[in-house]
Amino acid sequence: MEEKKRQKQVAGVINEEMSDIFQRLGLNMLDGGMVSISSVKITPDLLEARIYLSLFQVKDPVATMKKIEERAWEIKRELAARIKHQVRRIPELKFFVDDTLDQVFKMEELFKQINKEKPDTP
Repeated sequence: MEEKKRQKQVAGVINEEMSDIFQRLGLNMLDGGMVSISSVKITPDLLEARIYLSLFQVKDPVATMKKIEERAWEIKRELAARIKHQVRRIPELKFFVDDTLDQVFKMEELFKQINKEKPDTP
């Protein structure tokens, strides 16, 4: 299903504000790695925001996600203060790990293996 214009606008605002909030609250550097907001998807009713986090060189992704979930109320409160004049209701925040980079690296490794195993043809 394609996102409507309002969904994209709200998701863009939330993405921008969340990046700043993570930096301000010190959540962008956890467990010796870097956490960044890769994308935000919002439901058509604008009541749930799915925030996809990119974890770079984080030792324990599960523990990192747990730390973020524990501070979700604080993050939502900060977000509410920033966007309260732009939306009627502050969406519920759901956090997910964005593993697209991991998938890309796995695919590249598979292609390298395939090219090594492929016999050279003149």
